[in-house]
Amino acid sequence: MLSLRQRALLGGIASGAVSVTLGTLAVFSYINDRVSDRFDTALRDRHTQLVVGLSVTTQNPDALRDLMFDPAYGTPYSGRYWQVSSDDGEIYTSASLFDGIIAEPHGSPDVQTLWNTQGPENETLRSAFQKITYEDGTVWGVSVAESRAQLVAERRAAQKSLLPVFALVGLIGVAGSLLLMSFILGPLQRLRSDVAHRWDRDDDLEPGDYPEEVSPLVDDLNKLLRRNRDIVAGSRRQAADLAHALKTPAAILRNELVTLSEAGAATDIAQEALDRIDAQLSRSLARLRALHTADLTHSRTDLSNSIDRLARLFTTIADREGKTLEINRDPDLWVRMDAQDIEEVLGNLLDNAVKWSRRSVRLKANRRQDHIQIRIEDDGPGIPLHAHREALRSGGRLDTSVTGSGLGLAIAVDLLAAYGARLDLRTSASLGGLECRVEIST
Repeated sequence: MLSLRQRALLGGIASGAVSVTLGTLAVFSYINDRVSDRFDTALRDRHTQLVVGLSVTTQNPDALRDLMFDPAYGTPYSGRYWQVSSDDGEIYTSASLFDGIIAEPHGSPDVQTLWNTQGPENETLRSAFQKITYEDGTVWGVSVAESRAQLVAERRAAQKSLLPVFALVGLIGVAGSLLLMSFILGPLQRLRSDVAHRWDRDDDLEPGDYPEEVSPLVDDLNKLLRRNRDIVAGSRRQAADLAHALKTPAAILRNELVTLSEAGAATDIAQEALDRIDAQLSRSLARLRALHTADLTHSRTDLSNSIDRLARLFTTIADREGKTLEINRDPDLWVRMDAQDIEEVLGNLLDNAVKWSRRSVRLKANRRQDHIQIRIEDDGPGIPLHAHREALRSGGRLDTSVTGSGLGLAIAVDLLAAYGARLDLRTSASLGGLECRVEIST
């Protein structure tokens, strides 16, 4: 479906094209009429001149050629002609007719008549004719004619001179449509921006800040925003309540297993099973939280601050194990993720890197053109290329010699996917171990 902007643009272009076309046709029709009227008026004036000239030469019609001194009358087939005919059939013409004659209308009217006829060399003529009775009693048919090619040329010249004007009018109309479109869509663009920012501030939109046609929509959006905030808050609260409810029994079971282990009972299998239950619960709760948060919020997190906070924690852990953690990040990094979710992702990846590294772990966070890239590398044994998919699978443990549930990467994948981000596994070019590369759209 076309966007409002596209519809407004196409509608403006269409209405402008129709308006310019109709205006052009109307003006061209007016111009044609005006040119035709002027052409006929000039023809009548020349007819009057010929009638007056003939009034003094009725006894010597050949003298008319000297009286009618328009140069076009002396040039053969010039397109401008005159002719007089007597009652006894004598015909006298301008030199421009050469050996041709001008046809006279049927009935030889005694009033001036304008009509179209054929001239020499099949030329279409516009002719003025009238039967005149002079004071000496002679009766003459008086005709003047001019080629219609002159009329057509005048029309085309007038139309051609106006075409650039109409093209300019059309461009002005399209530009006006674009400006009008921007002016009309401005409140909607502002509403889109306000919805994102008001969510972050937990504040309602003000209907009075928008045109009256948009105000009902603003009221509905306020209701929707409040409902979505309630959904997010309720989902987080339920997840927290469920986590709290499960942690207590899990802690009791873990204490009992410790007691049994101190008493000499074999509890390794039970401990591992409990660890996996805790990890599965953590993953399910994380997915539940993310699914009810990512699409309903426009939250932005200061990634730089989150990295610094995690760096302090994992630097202490790495130092305790005789390892080093190197942090290299760009300043002022922000991502469109909930702070708790992005920190859980980075926490799982750093925990795995510290656990599997031999001596060094490195975290780099950089701003790219349209995303933030985070790379966490270590100098551990790494993961073979063919096993990357298995490592990202739910609970896919490749080595059981190290304690853990194998769900850290899977939880990270789930949380990132909820926000449209991704996690790729690679081999570290500088440290030789595993490289976890996270890309989050800005």
